[in-house]
Amino acid sequence: MSTTDPQGPLLGPADIRELAAALGVRPTKQRGQNFVIDANTVRRIVRTAQVTPEDNVVEVGPGLGSLTLALLEAAAHVTAVEIDDVLAAALPATIEARIPQKKDAFALVHSDAMLVDDIPGPAPTALVANLPYNVAVPVLLHMLDTFPTIERTLVMVQAEVADRLAAAPGSKVYGVPSVKANWYADVKRAGSIGRNVFWPAPNVDSGLVALVRRTEPVATTATKREVFAVVDAAFAQRRKTLRAALSGWAGSAAAAEAALVAAGVSPQARGEALTVEEFARIAEHKNAGAAA
Repeated sequence: MSTTDPQGPLLGPADIRELAAALGVRPTKQRGQNFVIDANTVRRIVRTAQVTPEDNVVEVGPGLGSLTLALLEAAAHVTAVEIDDVLAAALPATIEARIPQKKDAFALVHSDAMLVDDIPGPAPTALVANLPYNVAVPVLLHMLDTFPTIERTLVMVQAEVADRLAAAPGSKVYGVPSVKANWYADVKRAGSIGRNVFWPAPNVDSGLVALVRRTEPVATTATKREVFAVVDAAFAQRRKTLRAALSGWAGSAAAAEAALVAAGVSPQARGEALTVEEFARIAEHKNAGAAA
């Protein structure tokens, strides 16, 4: 690695393939593994995430360490969560070899991200990750729910998933991921990523999604579980009116209508038209008919 190499300590295509070969690693579809092989792309992700020297970043699915190294260049501390045994074992050595001055600013959690409920070291202020396509939404929601100190998030996901997460009410792709992500944060699309920066190249394009945690939670007396139950029911049969779609949730179509009217929502509306605040109001009025 030349001192004039603009790649610096980051991993390029040859580095990734050599490291994978040495470890006997072949990316698997089962775990949605596509390794980023372009240094400019990971630096762009870090810039877009607005990572500062004060940030404690958590990364999910670091793989061979492409993004991890770029995050360590910019952040105070990085904790990587990796489920793969071989990749988890190799990552600390990669950090020490390529950016030794930051080895003490790195921590590894060898676990399924969906099971992580504690992170060693400083509380995370940012989540930055190239999320495995097959588990992107549940992992994102789990991390936002489990770690309320995460103020900013930037995730790279399948372009279709990025569109769904960032969709506004009324959009054809607005659905469960859109509403649930908006429970925690303001969500927006933050760019696109081409296929050629990955190894192996995926069959789909990728997109960046930026989330900034709400300064004030959704104003409601309902719990998150109660609100999410309404959301799930509303989109389980998205072509139906809310009166019909929520009949199972409320106990009957009449009870669903009573809850909707009490919440100020038309029983003839469909879930794709509602904001997270409106779903919360419906949850608050589940027993409106009985109360009357």
